[in-house]
Amino acid sequence: MNNLSKAIPLDALCYDERGLIPAIVQDYLDGTVLMMAWMSRESLQKTLDTGETWFWSRSRSQLWHKGATSGHLQKIHSLRYDCDSDTLLIGVEQVGGIACHTGERSCFHLVDHTVSSPPGDMLSQVFAVIRDRRDHPVESSYTCNLLTAGDNKILKKIGEEAVEVVMACKDHDPDGIAAEAADLFYHVLVALAHHQVELRDVYFKLLQRRR
Repeated sequence: MNNLSKAIPLDALCYDERGLIPAIVQDYLDGTVLMMAWMSRESLQKTLDTGETWFWSRSRSQLWHKGATSGHLQKIHSLRYDCDSDTLLIGVEQVGGIACHTGERSCFHLVDHTVSSPPGDMLSQVFAVIRDRRDHPVESSYTCNLLTAGDNKILKKIGEEAVEVVMACKDHDPDGIAAEAADLFYHVLVALAHHQVELRDVYFKLLQRRR
């Protein structure tokens, strides 16, 4: 984390009158917002030094190492500050997949108080719907029909949509390319769900290759 320590101007950040700055924590792979907490200059320094999140507890007036008791540590992958230097955005690997003290992945729930993590990127949102259709079938659902038909139907559709992407590219049709690519992505997501492969596993493979 030494490189991050050099990149973050601790003394140039705008702390409030209590010496604190808000930190938004999100999943480093799919962007899901996990929690918001407060950092002091000291907790931020410990975060940079250790590579794991440390916050300032306003209720206990002390530092707290996220996950030290539960084991749900947060390993830092990125740390940014906004244009006003008064808010931090931290990308983390959430150990155990749980950030909230309630045992949920995220501290942010729906306004009707049912527990549901906020959406990450669009592919994650679509994949969540597909998995829900897999686990809770709806008779009239096209996704359910595909999943019920299995590999023969799913893989046939992937092949068809791949050809459609190629043809749209050959026609130099930007809108058509986007539409056909969306269809291809959807059917690949159905294949992932059918074979119990997590989208995050795909993201991780992409991350490894980018590195």
